[in-house]
Amino acid sequence: MSNHTVFSHDNRGHEHLHAKCQECFGLCCVALPFAASADFALDKNGGTPCPNLQSDFRCGIHQNLRQEGFKGCTVYECFGAGQKVSQVTFQGKDWRNHTETAKEMFKVFPIMQQLHEMLWYLTEALSLKTTASIHIVLRQAIDETEKLTLLSPGELSQLDVPAHRAEVNTLLLKTSELVRADSRPKHKIPRGTGLIGAKLRKADLRGANLRGAYLIAADLREADLRKTDFIGADLRDTNLSGADLTGSIFLTQAQINAAKGDSQTKLPPSLTHPIHWGVQKQSKTQNSSK
Repeated sequence: MSNHTVFSHDNRGHEHLHAKCQECFGLCCVALPFAASADFALDKNGGTPCPNLQSDFRCGIHQNLRQEGFKGCTVYECFGAGQKVSQVTFQGKDWRNHTETAKEMFKVFPIMQQLHEMLWYLTEALSLKTTASIHIVLRQAIDETEKLTLLSPGELSQLDVPAHRAEVNTLLLKTSELVRADSRPKHKIPRGTGLIGAKLRKADLRGANLRGAYLIAADLREADLRKTDFIGADLRDTNLSGADLTGSIFLTQAQINAAKGDSQTKLPPSLTHPIHWGVQKQSKTQNSSK
């Protein structure tokens, strides 16, 4: 049984935490702001629809986002918060036909995104054989977080998200310790070390703690990244060609989409090689939002 095996007695999974853009009112294309940069072709204020958003809430350049200068859109993940806010919190009332709710909907969306992100990581933690000793508290944390996602718009707006995230993070840190306990990476990376553009080709980073690391444009070709903790790591343009990331934890499809790689890059079974890597998809079907 691998570390990523889901126990049959617990039917919790990530299915409801995948973005279903067809059930969303294009919230990420409206609520969130972005600035003209390498990731976005223009400036946009929060609460203002992207000019590429069509009347049916679909993106007019979805198939060509990278070519049109909107790479940032291809690496964003709402973890299913869009359809939750659209269909549950606001009961299917879209912001175009119900303008009185628009401002509140846009305010609630990023809060829901954070809650769903926490659910994603907690669900992954629960699926691991090595976390059996904390499964009870992980289930309790999932239940509590699920309840928070069902609050009214007003209650969500007043929610102390940082406080809840701190409680969840305690469990995620414990998960990381349990998974990485028997790993001894040969290449030590001191905490706080700048890793932007770092030369780490063929580095042995098994079981390394790369939580929140800025690995922008780092060279990790052929690196051993098994059982590495990637939660919150910035992998924009990180070169993962030939790297082995099997058994790594808290790694998302959005992070992989932001990186570079090739057919020799080994990923956890729940993730796939992005189309822009120029290789065929592998493993499970890629996140429908990308």
